[in-house]
Amino acid sequence: MSNYERHTIPTEISATSRCALKIKDTYYTVEASESRRVIEAEGIDLDKEYELLFDEINSVVDKQCSDIIKGTK
Repeated sequence: MSNYERHTIPTEISATSRCALKIKDTYYTVEASESRRVIEAEGIDLDKEYELLFDEINSVVDKQCSDIIKGTK
């Protein structure tokens, strides 16, 4: 890692989650994406914000995949 010091701050974070399913001869692709504005506040933990964002987006995709699987049985 270089000794360069960053001179910018994140103003937005985003996440995309995708899943592809093949059930019999049919392919399904599910995708969800979300962007969030980062507010200026003391104590913001960007790593935790990313973790929460990805957890939420992944759960949307997981539910959609589950619904597809249930609907094709």
